[in-house]
Amino acid sequence: MKEKILILMLIFVLLTPVTAQEKPLVVTSLPPLASIIKEALGDSVDVVYLVPPGVEPHQYQLSPDQIKLLKRAAVIVTTGHLPAEMKIVELKKEGEIPGVVLTIEDYRKYGFRYLPERWYTGKNNPHGIWLDPVNALAMAEATADALNLHPRSLDEFKLKVEAIMDAYAGILNGTKAVIELPSQQYALEWLGIRVVSSIKPEAEVPAKSVDELSSVKADIVVYDQGTPETLKNATFKLSERLGVPVANVTVLWVDKPYTQVLTENAKSVISALTKEKKVVIRETSYGYQYSILALIIGLVVGISVGVVLRRCPVL
Repeated sequence: MKEKILILMLIFVLLTPVTAQEKPLVVTSLPPLASIIKEALGDSVDVVYLVPPGVEPHQYQLSPDQIKLLKRAAVIVTTGHLPAEMKIVELKKEGEIPGVVLTIEDYRKYGFRYLPERWYTGKNNPHGIWLDPVNALAMAEATADALNLHPRSLDEFKLKVEAIMDAYAGILNGTKAVIELPSQQYALEWLGIRVVSSIKPEAEVPAKSVDELSSVKADIVVYDQGTPETLKNATFKLSERLGVPVANVTVLWVDKPYTQVLTENAKSVISALTKEKKVVIRETSYGYQYSILALIIGLVVGISVGVVLRRCPVL
C-alpha cells in the first residue's frame, strides 16, 4: 500500500508543470536608469520605469497603479531629487514599500560623484547624473548588490563602459562649453570639458538671453534635440554669436542601450570640435594646448574610435 502511495506521489510530482521562478522586479524612476539596469543585469531581472517619455519629470506624480507596482518591487532605483522619488522615500519610511529604495547615498559607496553648478551658486547638480559613466557604473553595482545578483551581463557592462572611458575620458581637457540645461553637464565633463555656463541655469530660474552670454569664453555650445524649440533656437544663436560649433547630446531616451547613447554623445561632441579643426592635446610637460593641425585631430579621434572597436566590438 505504501509503495502504491509513493508511486502515485512520484507520478503527481512528475506530471505537475514546473513554473519558472519569478524574476526580481526593479523599478526605476526614469527610462535612462532602466536602460542602465537592463544592460547591466540582463535577463536576470524585470525592469520597468515610472515617468513616461515626453513628460516633465519634475512635475510628475505617481498614480495609484504605480504605487501598487512599487510595493512589488525588489529594488527601486532613483536619482534622489524628483518629487515622485521623494514620495517613494516617504512611502518607504511609512512601511508601505517593502523593497530596497536606492538613493544617492547608496551610489556613493561605489564611486558616485556630483558635479558643481558653477553657473548657479555652485551647488551640486542633481540633473542628468546618469550621463557620467562613473555614476552609471555606481548605479548598476548598487542595484546588483541590493539584489544579491552578479550575472555575467554585469561584468560585460562594466567592460564596455570602462572601454569607452579608456577611449574618451579626458580627451577634450581644456575645452570649455556652454550648455542648454544643467542635465547636459554630465555628458561633457567626463570628456575633460569644463562647463562654464548654462542658458537655463536651473528649473526655477529664467533662461539667460544670448546677449547675456555673448561675453562667455567657450569652445562649444551643447543642446539636446528633445528640448523646447525656444531653447534650441537660443543655442544656435549663441553658437553663431560666439563663433563656436554646436553639438547635440541625448539626455532622456527609451529602449536604447546605455553604452550606445554614451558613445553617441561622446562622438557628437568630438565631431563638432574636429569640424572646426580644434582638439585638445593631452597634458604634456608643457601643459594643455590647442592644435589646429588636421593630422593631429585625425590621430586623436582615430585612436579614440580604435580603442572602442578593439575593446568593444559590439558597439
